[in-house]
Amino acid sequence: MKIRMKFSKQGPLKFIGHLDIMRYFQKVMRRADVDIRYSEGFSPHQIMSFASPLGVGILSNGEYVDIEVNSTEDSHTMMERINRENAEGFRVLSYRKLDDAAKNAMSLVAAADYTVWFKEEYEPEDVPGFMKGLLDFCGSDSIEIVKKTKKGEKTMDLRPYIYEAYLTDENTRIFLKISSGSTANVKPEQIIGAYYSFLGQEYPVFGFQVQREEVYADEGGEGNHQFKALEEYGAEIE
Repeated sequence: MKIRMKFSKQGPLKFIGHLDIMRYFQKVMRRADVDIRYSEGFSPHQIMSFASPLGVGILSNGEYVDIEVNSTEDSHTMMERINRENAEGFRVLSYRKLDDAAKNAMSLVAAADYTVWFKEEYEPEDVPGFMKGLLDFCGSDSIEIVKKTKKGEKTMDLRPYIYEAYLTDENTRIFLKISSGSTANVKPEQIIGAYYSFLGQEYPVFGFQVQREEVYADEGGEGNHQFKALEEYGAEIE
């Protein structure tokens, strides 16, 4: 049976890297006595796959991990059981059963939502003014950056991969829905860095807090996106 869990990552745990997150969840599955399936062979391991690795320092309300189980109780019971074993900062938000033919979360990722705001010690005098300028910049005809690849450097236009942008919290935060996954993995930091270059200013690498809010698949086509949250592919277990 395939299960998709959505979880949040908050507080100091934002400094935990992806490999450590994987090891952590393996231990939590054992402590919570989840009847998780193991691979066969000389070195069995838990069948577990994460949707999209989260960079160090980024908070999230929308992370996903797929597991396979031999048996399970209802969603509410399993969430309570796992959250009892979770460290402060990690919390399972949903536990849903997938169809047997469902694709794993990693292969579906096409877009993600982010909220970005200034850390207190880096705030300019006019935060709303800066954010309004950034929002206008996101609507530019093109946003070209130089991206480093294994083969060298190439110019990339970020603009087609910004699907939505608006301000929140009295114009002190910006919301971004941007491309993610294997096709075009755009990061909020790239957009903000490009804006600082446009202003002719140095980008404060540690000046912003980024929080991922949701991860989506795309059931539409180019120019006709139909985004669907990964959580929606599963069904609650009663």
